[in-house]
Amino acid sequence: MKRSSHFSAAAAALAAALLLAGCGETAKLPPEAGIGPTPQLPAPHKTLMPTVHIAPPVGWGDMAGPTAPKGFVVTALARGLDHPRSVYTLPNGDVLAVESNRPPKPEGVTDGGSGPIAWIKSRVMGMVQKRAGAGVPSPDRIILLRDANGDGTAETRQVFMQNLRSPFGVALVGHELYIANADALVKVPYVEGETTIAATPTKVTDLPAGINHHWTKNLIANRDGSKLYVTVGSNSNVGENGLAAEEGRAAIWEVDLKSGAKRLFASGLRNPTALDWEPETQALWVVVNERDEIGSDLVPDYLSAVKEGAFYGWPWSYYGAHVDARVSPPRPDMVAKAVMPDYALGSHVAALGLVFSHPRGMPPEFASGAFIGEHGSWNRRPLSGYKVVFVPFTGGRPSGPPVDFLTGFLSADEKARGRPVGVALDKSGALLVADDVGNAVWRVARTSQ
Repeated sequence: MKRSSHFSAAAAALAAALLLAGCGETAKLPPEAGIGPTPQLPAPHKTLMPTVHIAPPVGWGDMAGPTAPKGFVVTALARGLDHPRSVYTLPNGDVLAVESNRPPKPEGVTDGGSGPIAWIKSRVMGMVQKRAGAGVPSPDRIILLRDANGDGTAETRQVFMQNLRSPFGVALVGHELYIANADALVKVPYVEGETTIAATPTKVTDLPAGINHHWTKNLIANRDGSKLYVTVGSNSNVGENGLAAEEGRAAIWEVDLKSGAKRLFASGLRNPTALDWEPETQALWVVVNERDEIGSDLVPDYLSAVKEGAFYGWPWSYYGAHVDARVSPPRPDMVAKAVMPDYALGSHVAALGLVFSHPRGMPPEFASGAFIGEHGSWNRRPLSGYKVVFVPFTGGRPSGPPVDFLTGFLSADEKARGRPVGVALDKSGALLVADDVGNAVWRVARTSQ
């Protein structure tokens, strides 16, 4: 026991030293170089340990909050939540805030493959998560928020569902509410206006689980409610846990709700985190977190239309045919199939939320485009993300650079007051933002209609 204790202490010290050693590499390109339809992609810069630079959490205090552009007012729909990760608006205007975090890893499993370096990397990542405020147990529940008088603050806060398993995505289809847990898609009956659900969820279909390097599963229904599209992230950064562990992962699944049968809709998407339908063309769009550990300038996260049956490169390549030499064995045949994404969002911004705007609640300059919640970087120096941006669209396509929409999550000394995650529109068209470090849901509305 004593020897094991000494080993753990020594390994932890080594992990801390390597964590500091990974702080030297910095970006060489300006942030805008990695944004837009044709991002600049320099040569990879690989280090023994990843670049680690993260904003330690400090919270907002009782009254402070993020900043929106002129003409908008920001209110806290709710404060004092427990790690809210996503938000969903029900037809009657009630808002569901999903309180969740990563499930426990299986016994003896590390994130980065096998061997001492992998073990140390796993320890480093644990330290990173703790420093980022993400090392808390998963609450595994959904909170209902009701703002009956329309002042932007919920008077009703009620535990709506609990005893879930790292839930993330939610979708109402008819009178059934679907929840994407880390390991399964489940459903419960829903009656409009109810504030709590006691029914035991029914499993619709299993979802790939295991190591759950990327554990969030998001979902969206199609227009006629016959199918759900479910996102499943990879079980590793670039396949270091073996490709057998990636079966069915790094993909979007299509689930037939009548039969429960599912099929791969698109693949090669390292960590697809949020989906929405573009209103003009009705095309499905996704935001994806790309790979880490090859430099502060690589690889940009992206926003893209999803082509049915398309392969987007992971793990063998990124942005089309840019080969990742770390992946073995190489697969030039797969690289040749890789589809290039539509729009880069910047390196390591950690895009976790996506919703298309609506003129019902937004002025003309924000009425056509996508709001994206950028959780913020850990593998880049200087920091990137930590804000909500708006990407304008014209004719169903991105038509300009991102505009900062909700900021102030970082303090002047680079501490995180909050970190935006999921985004949604409320019944009036105002923007809702889940903040898992600030433990709040923010509402951003026009000051005048």
